[in-house]
Amino acid sequence: MKIAIFGNTYREALIPRLIELLDFLSTKVVDVLFERDLFDFLIANKLYAINNDQIIDTENFQCDFAMSVGGDGTFLKTAASVGNRDIPILGINIGRLGFLADISGENMLMAVEGILKKDYILEERTLLTVIANDGTPLEMPYALNEISILKQDSSSMISIHTTLNGEPMHTYQADGLLVATPTGSTAYSMSVGGPLLVPQAANFLLSPVASHSLNVRPLVIPDTWVVDLEVKSRSGCYQISLDGRTTILPESTKLHIQKANFTIKVVKQMHHSFFDNLKNKLMWGLDKRN
Repeated sequence: MKIAIFGNTYREALIPRLIELLDFLSTKVVDVLFERDLFDFLIANKLYAINNDQIIDTENFQCDFAMSVGGDGTFLKTAASVGNRDIPILGINIGRLGFLADISGENMLMAVEGILKKDYILEERTLLTVIANDGTPLEMPYALNEISILKQDSSSMISIHTTLNGEPMHTYQADGLLVATPTGSTAYSMSVGGPLLVPQAANFLLSPVASHSLNVRPLVIPDTWVVDLEVKSRSGCYQISLDGRTTILPESTKLHIQKANFTIKVVKQMHHSFFDNLKNKLMWGLDKRN
């Protein structure tokens, strides 16, 4: 078995967990690869004996599993590197909340043992893809959580003319608009008041950011629909962010958003559900009346 490891090298808590993971894998029949930043981190800090043959070529690599050691941001980075390679990802949480990276450090080795014994389940997660009408190239034009359209300056709102399946729907006067997946419903979209969706839902979310109309609410649409956006801004440009990867575009650039033609496969422990995450991490449904 071949396993590729990605990690958040900005968190000191990563080090003991990563060493624990590598020590465990060294006792198994497993080939271990490392993302370049993580490899350089291990070498620079003399944390582990590894060699150059273990560096991942992110443009062209294959493995049986990818492991993300960090938080949800690290998981999103891992998903961007995996892309359409159909490689399952296990998220080990060394961050704070952890909805994608939901395996705690304490349960890490048990989850990895489950992979080796094929004792796990896979959840397929839908992605969004975006095309700029003027051909502007976007770095990795896919998003597992959300595509954010935001004002580029700190002063005035933007106008976002929104068309769904060819039908003009609404012009959002707001600081921005999120087009989110069910996976992203517990991320940025949730923080601006969007509803929660189970990961298996065949939907997308349109969630305005600081809408200047009190009667405009988040909207749930089928994930078979296409979303076309045209932005008007006093500054003449706007910001697009795909899972945190940000680009500034001129307002003349229109966007076409739809479901990607591949999914990301997330490794989950047996007998652990999305609702467990809601209860444990968001205290969802917690009754404090006792």
